[in-house]
Amino acid sequence: MSTLPPTGQLIPVDAPFSAAQESWLAGFIAGIAAAGKRAAGGAPTTTVDVLFGTQTGNAEFLADELVAGAKARGLGGRTTPLDAVTPEQLAGMSHVLVVTSTYGEGEMPDNAGLFWDAIQATTVPRLEGLQYAVLGLGDTSYDEFCQAGKLLDTRFEQLGATRIHDRVDCDVDFEDPAALWTAAVLDRLAAEAGAQPSASGPAGDPATSATATGGAGTSRASRPGSRWNKRNPYPSALVENRLLSSPRSAKEIRHYEFDLGDSGIEYAAGDALAVVPTNDEVFVGELLEQVGANGSETLDGRTITEVLRTDREIRTPSKDLIADLVQRAPSSELAAVVSHGDKHELDRWLWGRDVLDLLRDAGPAAPGLDELLPNLRPLQARQYSISSSPLAHPDRIHLTIASVRYGDPHRMYAGVASTFLADRVDPDGTVDVYLQPNASFGVPADDSAPMIMVGPGTGIAPFRGFLHERAVSGATGRNWLFFGDQHRDTDFVYEDELTELQEQGVLDRLDLAFSRDQAEKVYVQTRMLEQAPELYAWLEDGGHFYVCGDASRMAKDVEQAILTVIASQRGRGEDDAQAYLADMRRGKRYVRDVY
Repeated sequence: MSTLPPTGQLIPVDAPFSAAQESWLAGFIAGIAAAGKRAAGGAPTTTVDVLFGTQTGNAEFLADELVAGAKARGLGGRTTPLDAVTPEQLAGMSHVLVVTSTYGEGEMPDNAGLFWDAIQATTVPRLEGLQYAVLGLGDTSYDEFCQAGKLLDTRFEQLGATRIHDRVDCDVDFEDPAALWTAAVLDRLAAEAGAQPSASGPAGDPATSATATGGAGTSRASRPGSRWNKRNPYPSALVENRLLSSPRSAKEIRHYEFDLGDSGIEYAAGDALAVVPTNDEVFVGELLEQVGANGSETLDGRTITEVLRTDREIRTPSKDLIADLVQRAPSSELAAVVSHGDKHELDRWLWGRDVLDLLRDAGPAAPGLDELLPNLRPLQARQYSISSSPLAHPDRIHLTIASVRYGDPHRMYAGVASTFLADRVDPDGTVDVYLQPNASFGVPADDSAPMIMVGPGTGIAPFRGFLHERAVSGATGRNWLFFGDQHRDTDFVYEDELTELQEQGVLDRLDLAFSRDQAEKVYVQTRMLEQAPELYAWLEDGGHFYVCGDASRMAKDVEQAILTVIASQRGRGEDDAQAYLADMRRGKRYVRDVY
């Protein structure tokens, strides 16, 4: 009997195997060996369809690892984005493994929304002949943790499919629980099929034979430099840090360049770079003073000062900390807000507050150091869209980042990673980084296809890389950029570059929207609506439409604007516009990099 966690249980990343789990896995390995002796070889008798829903590429990476692991065990396997599968095709499959992330507040990722809509229809085929399992990726700091995976798991069951293995919901450190789930599911399928392990790869370690696809269409695991990852980041020299916005701007936008040295890292335009930050030492000191510690205390052989500086998230309060503080200080302001049961009210109250604020709000009831530490989440790397092209800058990766700073003379607040890069990295100092490929967000494979890019503020980052890519490659497709910010004279980042790209004929159209340069605010979606006939003509000519930037408002407003453009130009109503955009999604011609 399996001793793995039941459906929906989170596996701690650092949890060791229990004796029962080791025995269970050993039994499956023995079963594989016996099956190998029984099998006479030949074509796989079982094909595993791995369907993935991804926003940043992690689910696709794991999907490709699953297929590699299946093939190593003598099974057949193939990966498919969820939106590329119809309910009828799904009903014809025998073994399906779903790997999906959750986007925003419990939403399906961009390449899974159409699939989810389709399988909710009352006319959807039954799935009695299907065996399946679901792996969810998420972040426990969000209320709707792994909601996309939970919804799909439940819907498959409602349609009559048989669950192969309990769903597992992974937190941001997904590697270990995902590997455990992968091994358990694939070993079971191989044992049931009597499959013979392939001589081409180790059947028990799918990670070593992964073939996940990167942003440039290259195998993610086989890319040179792929040894650098979350657990083994590359110490890259930060060779450029310059201010892009005017000193008079209300924003601080900076351009960074990281030297790839001898790392062997190869990136693609559209990928992201993960930056491993450290916390501000001054803030660490303030937090230690608040809990009555001096920082010399030790944990696992390290001082608490070092632990808080490098290992713990001390800016954003965790759910566990909030719950603990409410229990400890029921008369606090936080407890009063939580008692209303209004999530939006709580979010508004928490906005701009950090762990130190909440401890001070709790007063004498606030926890001491030993009680606080278990309720601090691990400090996570921050991912940023790469703003360069490897064709133009093969030895460097560029980032375009807004430094987060706010507050008043009594208390200033700062973003963890953005101010780490801006203030705390010495000239030519090193920063731990690793690549986050994004196979779904890149320049069109067809060099003649038009590109329409909407990227206000730092959302311009990947499109700078796209334009450099097309300039160097000699692509003939037309390029149209919608860019904007608050004021032209202080916030027009990369103005000289964009002007040069226009003069070179690389950037065919540049529509600008500086919201506060006139009485009535103008946004990128305003410019889209103004150019509706030509914008639709570009779409009809096979144009690819890209969006990068704020997910909470801008991306939603831009989507509504493009739907309005399509509806107004086709004259067939809202449903037709939705169907038109859905076709663009399926064809990977409407893609977003939003956060």
